[in-house]
Amino acid sequence: MTNEPAALGPEADRTLDAGALKALAHPLRVRIYNLLGERGPQTASTLAALIGETSGATSYHLRALASHDLIHEVVGRGTGRERWWEMHRGSVNVPGPSEVNSPASRAASQVVMSEFFRLRNDSLLEYLNRPSADQPEEWRDLGLVLTSRLDMTPEQMSEVRDQLKAVLDGAVERFRDQEGKPGTRRVAMRAEIFDLADGPDRHTTPEEES
Repeated sequence: MTNEPAALGPEADRTLDAGALKALAHPLRVRIYNLLGERGPQTASTLAALIGETSGATSYHLRALASHDLIHEVVGRGTGRERWWEMHRGSVNVPGPSEVNSPASRAASQVVMSEFFRLRNDSLLEYLNRPSADQPEEWRDLGLVLTSRLDMTPEQMSEVRDQLKAVLDGAVERFRDQEGKPGTRRVAMRAEIFDLADGPDRHTTPEEES
């Protein structure tokens, strides 16, 4: 399974090893990891406000993710009291339960995949149920949620899959590094494409503690 929120650039494609997979296999850590993909760099305090946890809890989970190189501290930003964290660039492949050998790794993979897809579904439902009044006019009717069903051979499916991946990879290459640029908004690209809901501190830089 590819974790598309991490696919912010081509620099470091990675398949999670058993240690990283087990470190991620906690619903709150998956949620934190997903939020870093959706909203960009965050601190323990901003994440705590987003998910309703204490900053002590989010700080603990951030350190656990960092210890397995799943995230890293933003260089040159923050202070000793408030550290900023972000995802690495590049796509991250999460091995499915059938791709790992040990029972512990299979259980970890099931936790991670189930939580990722639950969050993915939640963001799509939020978009579909969002009132028009909450959608900036220039963003209305831009989303696309498309399902087609047809008969294909394995070779044909492989060809279409590679074409879709090339489109997404091309968009990532063309439009990366636009965070904070006026007029931009974070979008999710899957077989669907839609803008993600705004949240606290998404477009503005929170005051950093000194």
